[in-house]
Amino acid sequence: MKALILFVGWCILFVLCWPLALLALILLPIIWLLMLPFRLLGIMLGGMFALIQAIIFLPARLLGWRKHDAQELKASL
Repeated sequence: MKALILFVGWCILFVLCWPLALLALILLPIIWLLMLPFRLLGIMLGGMFALIQAIIFLPARLLGWRKHDAQELKASL
């Protein structure tokens, strides 16, 4: 669906201002290539934060702590 909306938007831009539409068509792959390292960095940082969170919560998981247990305890107080 996103591709269809993008294509229709580009067609409207082509009708209204064709030089700008052609410039966007040429620059889109270049911008995508420039943004690729930042995407990879974001994926890597997300994985590292997930690893750190897993390491921090490992003792609680080994002791059998569950989120719903804490909610039940809180509700009973």
